[in-house]
Amino acid sequence: MAKVAHIIGNGDSCVWYKPAKGLKVVCNLPPMEVPNVYVSCMVDFKMMKALTNGDFPNPYTWVLGYRPKVWMEKNPSFYMQNSSKIKEFYTALPAYAGKGGQGYTNFNCGHFATHWTANKVGAEEIHMYGFDSIMDFDIRSRTDFLLPSDRGSMNTQRLSHTWRTIFKGIFEEFKDTQFVIHHKHDNIKFPKPDNVDIVVHKNA
Repeated sequence: MAKVAHIIGNGDSCVWYKPAKGLKVVCNLPPMEVPNVYVSCMVDFKMMKALTNGDFPNPYTWVLGYRPKVWMEKNPSFYMQNSSKIKEFYTALPAYAGKGGQGYTNFNCGHFATHWTANKVGAEEIHMYGFDSIMDFDIRSRTDFLLPSDRGSMNTQRLSHTWRTIFKGIFEEFKDTQFVIHHKHDNIKFPKPDNVDIVVHKNA
């Protein structure tokens, strides 16, 4: 039986997720209740600062990227308070994301969660919900309700291109992994790789 994972992102199409067998991976905090979360992936200084300030909790087990690792090194008391929650620091940065600081900026939480799930979990089938930037000119995230971000038209155009390029890279890197995108239509915004399927949903 294939090893299955479900990644619940924060785009509007996250509503298509319904409880299913397999590991559940969330990006930051899921915008709805997700039973039996395996890990929460986080990559931003902004999220670390909010958690440090006690703005809201993240009750799950954490997989943290490069910037949260830097944050923990600079905030040892916060690290000690939360070390038991941390499954690992995952600092991989694929070449197609870019180099250095800009590369880590480009490599968003959805990319990070997908790459980690394919690479470290070794999932053979990965279902993706809430990954709207692949399918639409839409980079909005429900995390914006907690931590506002620039979603102006110029930034949306720039990030949409960058983010799609990285997803294309992930799909190519993990050719033997089957990715399943759940969305309201199947009009993917780049040529669909052979290892990507799209499930079209009509009603949440």
